[in-house]
Amino acid sequence: MLNRIFHRKTWIFLAIILFSRSVPGQTPAAMLHPTHGDVVYGPEKRNVLDFYDAHTRKPAPLLIHIHGGSFVEGDKTEVSPATVQVMRYAGMHLASINYSYVDGEHVIFPAPQHDGARAVQFLRSKAEEWNIDPTRVACYGESAGGGIALWIGFHDDMADPDNADPVLRQSTRLSAVGAIEAQATYDPIQTRELIGGRAWEHPSMFKIFGVKTAEQALHPTPALRRLYAEGSPITFLTKDDPPVFTIYSEPDGPLPLNAKPGQGIHHPNFGRLLKKRMDELGIENVFINRDGGRNQTGDVLGQMYQFLKDQPPVKLPR
Repeated sequence: MLNRIFHRKTWIFLAIILFSRSVPGQTPAAMLHPTHGDVVYGPEKRNVLDFYDAHTRKPAPLLIHIHGGSFVEGDKTEVSPATVQVMRYAGMHLASINYSYVDGEHVIFPAPQHDGARAVQFLRSKAEEWNIDPTRVACYGESAGGGIALWIGFHDDMADPDNADPVLRQSTRLSAVGAIEAQATYDPIQTRELIGGRAWEHPSMFKIFGVKTAEQALHPTPALRRLYAEGSPITFLTKDDPPVFTIYSEPDGPLPLNAKPGQGIHHPNFGRLLKKRMDELGIENVFINRDGGRNQTGDVLGQMYQFLKDQPPVKLPR
């Protein structure tokens, strides 16, 4: 998905260059395979991840990729091979995770978000074994994955120091978040007000909350309203949250009168809402709006990766 949206030729060219800079003892082909593949990080079926070692002597920062797919599809293997190469050349570990799909009945929000948070905790639990700097862990993702990354970044630390599960004793705090085409809120009512048109009618907007009809979505019970809030990243945004880099490429402006259900679900207004709130709170952030490709902003992925790497370490609870 990334290569289709942003500078396909640029990233292919960059990957070719990086292939010529091999890691000692490894062939370029071997470098594209996870150092640790299909690692189980939790109890659910899709709680698996791939880890790509940066092959550094000192503990290295970690970037966690979370795939998109409307919470009903997608896979950790969608991480770009060029990204694997870029991270290794930059001296950063890379992990790519799967998370539970919603089904509208048994699995709804915030199950995917909790999976993502547990993946962060699991990877921190591997800090010594996998040579990870636990104070420099960032997340990024596309669409649904970006929403999960924002949710983890904004949510209060979920560490439970007295838990019998050693993974759940770990912090979920992030040093930075990258979000590509992500939704700031999943509340259908807020989405209709923010985006207009029929973006709020995206099928996954109903399924993630177990909603069956538009009438139910727009006239929620108090319990459903609480679930809307619990599943939306912006609910948890506070001044102590990490720096954020957002990228949007969908056409800007009002949606057409003949818009289809779900059209506009990646609208830049989501990013504008985030930026406004973060600016008010004094949180460092970058908002890039490519406006359907009309606004040329250079190597936006490279800018995002550099932003995520440059952020200072976080202070973790003891």
